Amino acid sequence: MKEFRVAERFVSINGESRLAGELAVFIRFAGCNLRCSYCDTAWALSADTPHEVMSTADIIRYVDDTGITNVTLTGGEPLLQAGITDLVAELIGKNHKVEIETNGAISIGSMRELADTLGLTDELSITLDYKCPSSLMEDRMLMDNYDHLREYDTVKFVVGSVEDMDRAREIIRTCSLKDKKVKIYFSPVFGQLEYRTIVQYMIDNKMNEVRFQLQQHKIIWDPDERGV
Repeated sequence: MKEFRVAERFVSINGESRLAGELAVFIRFAGCNLRCSYCDTAWALSADTPHEVMSTADIIRYVDDTGITNVTLTGGEPLLQAGITDLVAELIGKNHKVEIETNGAISIGSMRELADTLGLTDELSITLDYKCPSSLMEDRMLMDNYDHLREYDTVKFVVGSVEDMDRAREIIRTCSLKDKKVKIYFSPVFGQLEYRTIVQYMIDNKMNEVRFQLQQHKIIWDPDERGV
């Protein structure tokens, strides 16, 4: 039986991505293979961070008991967890919709294969981060991931500077993201870049394919509060 390191679990609204504003069950896994300069969950980076060990059955039971349809698997980095594909399949089999928030440095190929095998549509979605220069992790990006994207997926650029937005615009073009029909988001590094600067950049560059996004949970609650 697979076991997972769960740093926290809770029900809240989805603060970002394609399901922003909808209720979701969050399962945050411990451990990440990146160290982004602006990480807002740095406490969950280590696999040894305080956590509870949960089996697939434990997680399924917890999610079912909430009565919530949407499930967001996040971290840390959820794709580091052995058995994550089976967990996703079981959640979907229980009529949940699963979103995986991943950092872009691990292959999402197994999730694309799962979606194709089960004939999934929006029951499974990936929110794929592209780490722009200010993250200091751009060289870790796995560009093959962009070949596995489906129209139900999202590419998120966390931007902290104009240089970041320039790089995002280049990636949108070179990876043909408009043609893939994925959702594309610009999300500001919290407290680092004025929101109006991002909007004006989008206007100036006629970025019709991009959505500006704020992390709603950081507006509703204290930005450092956990479990929300």
